[in-house]
Amino acid sequence: MLPGMFKTSAVRCPQAEEVRELCRSIGLRLDKEQDVQDFTEHMAKTFEAYQVVSDSVAPTLLVKYPRTPGYRPEPNDNKHNAWYWRCDIPGAPEGLLKGKRVGIKDNVCVAGVPMLNGSRLLEGYIPDIDASVVTRILDAGGRILGKTHCEHMCYSGSSFTNDTGPTQNPVDPERSSGGSSSGSAVAIKNGDVDMAIGGDQGGSIRIPASWVGIVGLKPTYGLVPYTGAISLETTIDHLGPMAANVKDCALLLEAIAGYDSGLDSRQPSTMTCGKYSELLEVDLSGKRMGLLAEGFAGCEQDVQNIVREAARKLGRLGVNVEEVSLPLHKEGVAIWTPIAIDGAYQCMVKGFGVGYMSKGYYNESLMKKLRESFALDVDKVSDPVKLMLLMGSYMEKNYGGQFYARAQNLCIKLTRAYDALLETYDVLVMPTLPYKAPKLPCATSRVSDRLNNALGMIQNTAPFDISGHPAISINAGFSENLPVGLQIVGAKFADLTVLQFAAALEKLIN
Repeated sequence: MLPGMFKTSAVRCPQAEEVRELCRSIGLRLDKEQDVQDFTEHMAKTFEAYQVVSDSVAPTLLVKYPRTPGYRPEPNDNKHNAWYWRCDIPGAPEGLLKGKRVGIKDNVCVAGVPMLNGSRLLEGYIPDIDASVVTRILDAGGRILGKTHCEHMCYSGSSFTNDTGPTQNPVDPERSSGGSSSGSAVAIKNGDVDMAIGGDQGGSIRIPASWVGIVGLKPTYGLVPYTGAISLETTIDHLGPMAANVKDCALLLEAIAGYDSGLDSRQPSTMTCGKYSELLEVDLSGKRMGLLAEGFAGCEQDVQNIVREAARKLGRLGVNVEEVSLPLHKEGVAIWTPIAIDGAYQCMVKGFGVGYMSKGYYNESLMKKLRESFALDVDKVSDPVKLMLLMGSYMEKNYGGQFYARAQNLCIKLTRAYDALLETYDVLVMPTLPYKAPKLPCATSRVSDRLNNALGMIQNTAPFDISGHPAISINAGFSENLPVGLQIVGAKFADLTVLQFAAALEKLIN
């Protein structure tokens, strides 16, 4: 552009009256008119830096593999409403995932493919980036077949809040498939894909894995990059593998794990990609497994029995199976709650699905879309998100970050308690969920019933989202023809150990 030519400003400079109103709204007193004028002028000068930022071209995530936009499947081509969007993106001709069909949870960006995140707030949004895990899957030779349905803004552990309708459990279509990664679990169970990416902030990989009867791993926090996925709360955001069996779960983890020092991760770790799939079969003789008493408390009796019976089968392999206790585990959900409410309010609503104050790539187009949508259509959000908005705004107004800060500090205490127990035991075992898959809410259900259905099952899953320990759910058996999940938890970055125990147990059960 030639000097002196007109150019629209990136930021509109406020007038003096607007500055006075800002002062009143935040409790500042500028009694002198000259002070108001000076601040107004200095703000205008400061906006020159914002103009430089606006005019600069930012780096972005690569889109390496060609694709077409795909299509929204018709109901008769979308068994149990597993899919939001179907596509076919072939990856590299060779690699770890060659021949594997992969689904991507619809809170993860796939360039050129529409994204809903279960909510009309994002209707019409088409990402222009591939999330890091998407690129890694394609680099490994995987073939991506579409975006799987998730719960509305991923803020539910059930499978009825998606604005397109419920995702039904293939085992019993009247029951919940679990969430928020409901479509990923159902697509695997239906046989549409071999494996899928799920997300987990309160149990959203392990809940559907348990109720549908597949395998789902929440990896160690930071092992898998979250870059390019919609954030719920940055300190509990996890992406991880889901599959029909432990081997495929390990293969997918191997393809997506590890830290890249470029744009690739907002959760750096020193952990590099391990050969998980090649090291599953090991001698577990002499290893120690702790059955966590507090993890069994409050669970349905048949769930307790099935998980205990399955876990004790490892004794045949020489594993020492012992009862252990950690009373603080019972407070895990309470500690998680301010993080998942106050924190999610700041990240999802104030931070427009990306959040602030962490290094790495920020999805600008997503932030813009959510900012506009929250301003225009916030009343369209689901009941669980409405609860989060009410709670989050109330707590911010009356208490600031007081309880969020205390919860994060208590998380340190909880994490150390798990760490100490895992110095003695190689893994901890408990039911993934306290009860079997419930019926989906009916059209005449009350708000309280829907909230209980969406949020009432996380007593054993949420604590490990805030502590960051790896946790896998595998099917331990059936009761009343419904799957019962068994959860195995390991030390941080001992994801391979967790997978090894799961693989051994899978052989004994099947």
